[in-house]
Parts: sequence; C-alpha cells; structure tokens
Amino acid sequence: MATIKDVAKAAGVSFKTVSRVLNEDTAVREETRAKVMAAIEALDYRPNIMARSLRSQRTHTIGFVSDVIASTPYASRIIQGAQERAWENNYLLLLVNTGGNQEMKQTAVDTLLDRQVDGIIYATMYHREVHPPENIREVPTMLIDCYVADQSLPSVVPNEHEGGYNATLHLLQKGHRRIGFICDTSGVQATFGRLEGYKQALADHDIPFDPALTCFLGESVSRSGYMGAKAMMQMENPPTALFCYNDRMAMGAYDAMRSLNLSIPNDVAIVGFDNQDLVAADLEPGLTTMALPHYEMGSWGVDHLIHLIKQVQDGQSPTAQPEQKLLNCPLIERAST
Repeated sequence: MATIKDVAKAAGVSFKTVSRVLNEDTAVREETRAKVMAAIEALDYRPNIMARSLRSQRTHTIGFVSDVIASTPYASRIIQGAQERAWENNYLLLLVNTGGNQEMKQTAVDTLLDRQVDGIIYATMYHREVHPPENIREVPTMLIDCYVADQSLPSVVPNEHEGGYNATLHLLQKGHRRIGFICDTSGVQATFGRLEGYKQALADHDIPFDPALTCFLGESVSRSGYMGAKAMMQMENPPTALFCYNDRMAMGAYDAMRSLNLSIPNDVAIVGFDNQDLVAADLEPGLTTMALPHYEMGSWGVDHLIHLIKQVQDGQSPTAQPEQKLLNCPLIERAST
C-alpha cells in the first residue's frame, strides 16, 4: 500500500504538504494541490482514517441504533433520510438493528462508543417513550420517532395531534358532520394525539363529541378496522365518514364496506394514517391518508445531531433545554374522500 511519503515523492513535495492537502488547508496553492491529488489518484493512496481521527478527535461517523426499522418497509425511510443527510455532510452512518432486544441495544451502544463515533441516533419504528442505555449520553445523542419522559435528550417526532386534527378537518371540509374514529388500544402517543386532534377539529366546528362514534378495538390491524367499521355502519344513524387510526385499519374498513354493499366515497368517506406504500396507494379507490414524515425525521435528526457534535467539538455548552421537535404529517389526498 502506498504511504504518505510515496505520495510526497511522486508529487515532488514534502509529506507535510500532502498532509495539509488531505486536511483541506486553504493556504496550499492550487497548483500544488493538483499535483498532490494527481499523485494520490495514481498511487491509489488511502489515508489512515484511524490515525487521522486520533489526531483530530473526530471520526466523522454517526452511530444509528434502531429496533426493527431496518426490516420495516415504510419506516425504513427514516434510515434513508438520515443516510442521505449524513452523506451530504461527509459523515458515515453505522447502522445497528437490534430487533427490539434491550440487551442488544446496550451492546450496540457499547460497540459504537468503542469505535469512537462522533454521535448516536436512537430511533424506533413507532412514536413512543423509550429508555435508552444510560451511557449513550457520553456522546451527542438524537432520538428519532421516540422520546424520554424527562425530555433530557433532543428528539424529533410526528405531530400526532395536528395529524388527527387535519385528517378530521379534511372530512369536515368535504361536508361531513358525522365522522367516526376507529382506533386501537395500544395506548401509545399516536393513539392519544390522533384522538385529541379528532376531538379538537370537531369542537372547532361546533360539533359535539359523540363517544358512540369512536371505536377502540385491539391491535391496529385490518381485522380490527373491519370489525369497527362494520359495527359503526350498522348503527341506526351511521357516520358518513370514517377516520381510521392507520392504513391497515382503513384497509379493514374497505372490506367492511364491500360486505355491506356500500360505496367508497359515495356512501362513506374514509381517511387513514401513515401512507404505507404497500397499502394506501394500492387500495381501490386509493386511500386518502396522513403521511408520517419518516424521511424528514431522519434528515432533521442528522442535521440537529451534527449541530450538537460541532458544539461539543468547539467547546460550547449545550443548550439548557434539548429541543423536542414536532414535524407535520402532510395530507395525501386520493379517491376515498
């Protein structure tokens, strides 16, 4: 393998000049820089990254610890957003998928710290409270799609309340006044946020909240959506529109409408949540839904983490209150409303 001295000899400069070029010293003349870069390319020289990181105390790597995001088709856009943003800023993303195993999460953080990452992203598949390994705080850390109860770590999550509000508002703007809400019983942040957004939109349009138009059934799967929608549409005064907690429940609601010989959206309009690629666009008619900002969370999370990393490296004190960022969930309108 070529060494820095080989490059210096080929370029006709000192090895210190080669080092200055590699460290992007702007004082190096352009003509000299061109000679050094040509020698590097001709010799296929690769700088010793570990040695450079020991000198600079920077590795330009970010650790990414996830539960099952890497194996989940639609949530994996968090990784895509983080990867692309990291790459744009000359950072390498080191991904560890833990499968939700708490012991593996601890091992993942230990391993990333051993490799001297500049910072760590801790991300989950769905919006919830987490308890990351305590030693994650040894480096700048960013939480994506999750949060710690005392808000002692910065986080970026979807604005569930606003998403529920805008989903309901869309139906109200279409002229509906009896809007049913079908939800699961998981009790996660999305459950409460979307329900409260639904209630707030009704209240802002002087429509009293009717508990009979809400249905909470087990898991957020197609079968639950089917059961909830069928029960609601068989009421004496059924709703004219349904807001479903997620796209899978909305898919079940579609099946219920077919079993009752009801047309979407002529007899009942349906809105989902998540904009899952394998569900929303492929239903017939296409499902109007609220998109979770997975890509945007990944991108924003890396941006903020790099900001924190630079603060530490510049010797600045972190802000007193870590930022808790809420990102909007855009409406994706299709034919179901």
